[in-house]
Amino acid sequence: MQRSLKFVKHLPALGVEPTVVTVDPERGAYPVLDESLLAEVPAGVRVIRTDTSEPFGSYKKLTRREQIPYGGFANESKTSFTQRLFKFVRGNFFLPDPRRGWNRHALRAVAQLLAQGEKFDAVLTSSPPHSTQLIGLELKKRYGLRWVADMRDPWTDIYYQQELHQTALARWLDARYERQVLEHADVVLTTSPDTRRLLLGKSKRLEPSKFHVIPNGYDESDFRQPSTPPIDALLITHTGTISETYHVQELLRAVAACTQRYPTVPLRLRFVGKVSEGVRQQVAVAGLADRTEFLPFVPHQESVGYLLRSTALLMAIPDVPNNLGILPGKIFEYLAARKPIICVGPAGSDADDILRQCGAGQAFPYLDYAAMLAYLENLVAQWQTTSNLDLPGNAHTRYSRRALTEQLVELL
Repeated sequence: MQRSLKFVKHLPALGVEPTVVTVDPERGAYPVLDESLLAEVPAGVRVIRTDTSEPFGSYKKLTRREQIPYGGFANESKTSFTQRLFKFVRGNFFLPDPRRGWNRHALRAVAQLLAQGEKFDAVLTSSPPHSTQLIGLELKKRYGLRWVADMRDPWTDIYYQQELHQTALARWLDARYERQVLEHADVVLTTSPDTRRLLLGKSKRLEPSKFHVIPNGYDESDFRQPSTPPIDALLITHTGTISETYHVQELLRAVAACTQRYPTVPLRLRFVGKVSEGVRQQVAVAGLADRTEFLPFVPHQESVGYLLRSTALLMAIPDVPNNLGILPGKIFEYLAARKPIICVGPAGSDADDILRQCGAGQAFPYLDYAAMLAYLENLVAQWQTTSNLDLPGNAHTRYSRRALTEQLVELL
C-alpha cells in the first residue's frame, strides 16, 4: 500500500493526474489499518472506493480468529491442521489469491469512468495481491489502455508459495495467469534486479526492454524529526513482521554472547510490529527475554520514531528459495534513519548490495555466528566511546520517494 500511496502523493507535483480505484475499507478485510496515512493523499486526487467480495469474513467465523492472515502467514500456525487446511483451500480454490473477488467491482468502476467520456493515458496495477494484475489484463483486452504492471514481489515464486500445498493443476493455472500478465503488459516494474531476472525467465516471448526496476524507498517528509539514540542503552530495533522463516537464532545467540562478554554494556532488543510466537520463543531460549521489548503494530509515523530513537537496526530476509531479490520496504527507511544496519540474510543479495553501497552495513548468512558476533562486538566497542553511532553521508537519497516517482513519470 505504501508504494502506491507515495506514488500518488508525488505524481501531481510532477505533472501526472492520478485517479485511484481501491476498496472501501468498510467492505474489505485487513490484518491492520493505519488511518493516519490518509492524510498523505493530496487534496484534489480522486479516490474511488468500491465494494468487494472476499472470503475473509467466513474465514474469521470458521476459525474464530479476530485477524485475517498477514502476508507470509506470520500470524498463522504452521502445525495446526485447521490452518494447513485453509492454506490448501486458499492455494487451490482461490487463484491467484482470495482478493480476486474485488476485480469485478474495480472493472465496473473503470467502465463507468470510460462511459462518461474520461480519457486515461495509462493504467497502473500494483501487486500483491497478484489478482489485481488480472484487472490490468482485462482493461488491456477491452479498451487497449497502455498498461504498467507493478510487481512489488514475485508471483509464483513468492517465499510462502510452498505453504499453499498447490496441486499440479493449481500450479499450472497460477503460472498461466502470471505468464499472461507478463506477456501482455506494456511495462513491467519490479522492485529489485533479481526479481526482474526471475520474471524475465517466465516466457521466451518476453522483451527485456519493457522490464524496469524501481525499488521501494523512503519519504523525506517522514524523517523531519531528529535522531535521538538512547544514551543509557545500546538499543537494536526491528520494525515490521518477523517469523521463524527469517532464521535469526544465530544472531540472537551472538547478542546473548555479547551480553556475557560485556556485562556492563546495556545491550537491548526491541521488536515493533507482528512477531510470531516462534521468534518470541527463540528470544527466550537465547536468554534475552529480560533484555527484549515487544511492541504491537503502531501507526507509520510512530514506527519511524522508534527507528530514530535506536542505536542500530535489525532486518532479516526470509530463508526461502529465490530470496536474493527480496528487498523489504523497510530497508530504505532504515537507510534514511542513518543507523548501522544488521541484516540476517544471503550475502550477495540485492539487499546486501544496497547496504554496502550506502555504507550502512551488510548481510550476514543465517548460520554465520562468528561474523555476527564480531560485528556486534565492534558496535559495542564504538558505543563505549560514544552512544551515538549515526552514520554520515547521503547515499540513501537516491531512494527518496520523489526521486523514484520521477522515474515512474519518465516511463509513463
